[in-house]
Amino acid sequence: MPPNGGGTALPLPLLLLLLLSPPLLLPPHSLADAGSLEADVAALADFRLAADPSGAALASWNLSAASPAAPCSGSWRGVTCAGGRVTRLVLEGLGLSGAAALPALARLDGLRVLSLKGNAFSGGVPDLSPLAGLKLLFLARNALSGPVPPSFGSLYRLYRLDLSFNNLSGVVPPELGRLDRLLTLRLDSNRLTGGIDAVALPRLQELNVSNNLLSGRIPPAVAAFPAAAFGGNAGLCGAPLPPCKDEAQQQPNASGAVNASAARDCPPAAAMVASSPSGRPAAAEAPGGGKGKMSRAAVVAIVAGDFAVVGLVAGLLFCYFWPRLSGRRGGRRLQQGEKIVYSSSPYGAAGVVAAAGAGGATFERGKMVFLEDLSCSNGGTRRFELEELLRASAEMLGKGGCGTAYKAVLDDGTVVAVKRLRDATAAAAAGASSRKEFEHHMAVLGRLRHPNVVPLTAYYYARDEKLLVYEYMPNGSLFSLLHGNRGPGRTPLEWAARLRIAAGAARGLVYIHQCGRRGSGTPRLAHGNVKSTNILIDRLGAARLADCGLAQLGSSPAAAGYRAPEAPPPPRPWASHKGDVYAFGVVLLELLTGRCPGSELPNGGVVVELPRWVQSVVREEWTSEVFDLELMKDKGIEEEMVAMLQLALSCAAAAPDQRPKIGYVVRMIDEVRACGEASSPSHDESVGESSGVSDSPAVSEGGALSQ
Repeated sequence: MPPNGGGTALPLPLLLLLLLSPPLLLPPHSLADAGSLEADVAALADFRLAADPSGAALASWNLSAASPAAPCSGSWRGVTCAGGRVTRLVLEGLGLSGAAALPALARLDGLRVLSLKGNAFSGGVPDLSPLAGLKLLFLARNALSGPVPPSFGSLYRLYRLDLSFNNLSGVVPPELGRLDRLLTLRLDSNRLTGGIDAVALPRLQELNVSNNLLSGRIPPAVAAFPAAAFGGNAGLCGAPLPPCKDEAQQQPNASGAVNASAARDCPPAAAMVASSPSGRPAAAEAPGGGKGKMSRAAVVAIVAGDFAVVGLVAGLLFCYFWPRLSGRRGGRRLQQGEKIVYSSSPYGAAGVVAAAGAGGATFERGKMVFLEDLSCSNGGTRRFELEELLRASAEMLGKGGCGTAYKAVLDDGTVVAVKRLRDATAAAAAGASSRKEFEHHMAVLGRLRHPNVVPLTAYYYARDEKLLVYEYMPNGSLFSLLHGNRGPGRTPLEWAARLRIAAGAARGLVYIHQCGRRGSGTPRLAHGNVKSTNILIDRLGAARLADCGLAQLGSSPAAAGYRAPEAPPPPRPWASHKGDVYAFGVVLLELLTGRCPGSELPNGGVVVELPRWVQSVVREEWTSEVFDLELMKDKGIEEEMVAMLQLALSCAAAAPDQRPKIGYVVRMIDEVRACGEASSPSHDESVGESSGVSDSPAVSEGGALSQ
C-alpha cells in the first residue's frame, strides 16, 4: 500500500517487467532507435532500397558502413545532419522512383527540409504528420497521384509547400487553412477540384493553383495575386479573373435600378414614348394624380447645382492635397528611376518598392546586402541604398538568359553593373529557392574573388524583384570582340589576344570549380552558363567570367549551342563541371573559327552544333577551312592553332568522361602560349598593342590550379 493510502501499488515483479520489456507495439525499426540517428539510417536505407534499387543514383549511401554516423559525414549525397539527426534531405532530378519509397521518410522525425523535385515517384502522398518540425517540403515534378493529405494541416511549422506538376486529384483539403506560417503554396498543374477557400492564408507570399479543375469564387484574401496564379481553371471566377455570373448579373441589375430611379425623376424621351400605350409621349404624373412636365428651367437649375457642388469639392481637395503632393516630388523622381530598373516588371513600372511603400499585403520590401566583407579582398565597395541605385542614370547593356543587365552611374560617379533576374515570378515557379536559400547562395557567390571572375558585390531581394550588383567591366565581352562589326573598319582580335583571353577564362573556371570544394559546408559549385557573352574584359584587359552560379537559381539556363549533350532540356536548371568544360570547348572553337553557334556558313547552311561541324570538316581533311580568316595574316601560328583545335574538340567531346578537367586545359593553353612566345616574343608584344587587349599582371599571378 502506498503512503497515505493513495492509489494501488503494482507488484514489484510486474513493475520490473513493464520497465525492462521492449515496446512491442512499435514497429521493428523503431525499437531502441526511435528518435535517434540509428533510426534515421534505417529509414534512409529503406528509402534507398525502394527508390534506387540499382544504387546508381545513391551510390554514396554506403549502407554497410561500420559507423552509424556515416550519413552525417558529408559523404552521403543530399543528406545533411544537425545535432546528431538527419535534418535535410535534398535529392532533386536523380530519376528516383517507386510508390513505396516516400512512406519510409515519414520516420525521419528530425527532418526540417525535404526536397525530391524532378524525380519519378508515384503513388499517393504519404502521411507526413510525424515530421512535426518540417519547414520546407518540395515534391514537385513527380508522378504522385491521389488526394492532398489532410494531415498536412498538422505541419504547423511549414513555410514552403510545393506539390506542382503531379497527378493529384480531389479537393484542396480545408486543413491547409491551419498553416498560418505558410509563405509559398504551389498546387498548379494537377487535377484538383472544388473550391480554394483553404488557400486564403494570412502570410502567403507566393501562390499558384493554375491548370487544375478548380471552381468557385476566388477568396478576397488572395485576389491580389496575378491572374496567372489561377489560370487554367475554367470554373474559377472573381478578381483577378473575370467576375462570377452572379456578380455580372448584379451589376446590370444595379445599374438598371439606378436608371429606373432616374427615369422616375426625369424620364428621357425614349422612355416616355415606350411607356405610352398609344405610342405618343406619355406625361409624368403629378403627385395629385394629374399630368404635368418638369420645366426646362428646373432641369437647368439641377444640372448647374450639380456642377457647382462638384467644383466646390474639387477645389477643397486641391487645397488640401497640394502641399502634400508638392512635398513628394522626390518620391515621384524615385518612381521615375524605378521605371528604369523595373520597366519589365509584371507588377508595373513602380515595381516592388512602391507596392511595399503602399503597404501591400502581397509584397515585401527588400534591402541592399553588400558582400565584400565575405571575401578576402582588401578593397571595398561603396555602400548605397536602393533609392540611390534607382536614382542613378541607367543604360541597358543587354538581355540574356538570366535577365537584363544595366550600367548604372550613381550620384558620385561610381559605375556598377546591375542585373535584374529574368521574370522572378516565373523563376520561382520553375523551382527557385526560398529566401534563406537564395541568401545563402548569394553568400557563396560573394566569396568568389579572383582576377578572372566578375565579383558580385551586392544584391537586393524581394519576392517579386531580385537585383544583383557587379563590378562594371568597361571593355565589353569576348562575343563583341569576336563577332561585332565584322564589316569594313573592324579591328580584328589577334591570335595572342585570343590565347590570353582563353587562358584567363580557364583560370577563372578552375577557381570556381575548386572553390566549391573548400569546406564541408560549401556546396559543389559550377558556373552553369559559360559562353562568349559571359566572358568580359576588365579595364586591364583581363578576361573575367560573369553570371557565375546563377544556373543553380533556375534563372540562367545554358545558352543554345553551349549546352552539353547530357544536359536536360531547358528550362530545367542544370550545371556541372563536365558541362562547363563542354561549354568552354565551344568557346575555344569560337576563338578558332570566328563563328558562333547559329551562325550562317558561306554556302547558306547554319551551324547548329559548332563542335559537330568542326569535326565533319576535320574528317574531310579540310582543317585549314575551319580557322577564322582574320587569323590567316598571322604567320607561324599554324601549329598553335592545330594544338588548340585538338584541345577544343577534346573539351567538347560528346561523352562527359572523355572531357579533360579544366586544370589540364589551363596547362595545355599555357604550353601553347609558351611555345608561341618562345618563337616570336616581339610579335606577341605587337599583337597585344594592336588588339587593345593587354595582359593583366594579376592573370599571370593567378597560376593554373591542378584538379
